[in-house]
Amino acid sequence: MYVPAHFDEPSQNVLHEVIEKHPLGILITHGSSGLDANHIPFELDRTTGDHGTLRCHVARNNPVWQDIATGDEVLVVFRAADAYISPNWYPSKHEFHKQVPTWNYVVAHAHGQVTVHDNEWYVRRNVAKLTHRHEASQTVPWKMGDAPREFIDTMVKAIVGLEIKISRLVGKAKLSQNKELRDIRGAGETLNSQGEQNVGQAMLAAAQRKARETGE
Repeated sequence: MYVPAHFDEPSQNVLHEVIEKHPLGILITHGSSGLDANHIPFELDRTTGDHGTLRCHVARNNPVWQDIATGDEVLVVFRAADAYISPNWYPSKHEFHKQVPTWNYVVAHAHGQVTVHDNEWYVRRNVAKLTHRHEASQTVPWKMGDAPREFIDTMVKAIVGLEIKISRLVGKAKLSQNKELRDIRGAGETLNSQGEQNVGQAMLAAAQRKARETGE
């Protein structure tokens, strides 16, 4: 991924938060059948490895787990937010008319080596963790014990686990940091007014950081 210095997000904690808040990642593999991409919810373990470990599962009928081998290099892309930016939202455009459209976004790329776990114990534990995390906000959280044991046993046998030890974590927060402060704020405030708070708030936070760094 091309990352200009002003768009680089170097904080591992920030990138871990991106993954945890937006766990549906795109698993990109290059196995025996060539390039492939699968959309999969991941569980991040911050405590394992220098950069963390990702865990997930796929359907046994999905050929990806047989197309790759333990130790293969893979990439997982996590997208936090994105939004179109109109030149009209930059105050400087109305003075100098030297702005063009762009698209802002926040993403995290996790590179690492994959391990295939065709193991019922591993898969059951991973499903339980994912379920516990994502059901936590429900009034009455669903748990695996709510379903008949035989049904859960059948479902667990129908999936295969994948584990990715992250070797490199790259983040990009493209939030118009290369623009004037008034332009970052103007576009961020417009996005907020249009209901695009994810990118809008991120842009306003970027403006605050730039103001502190430049003393403006």
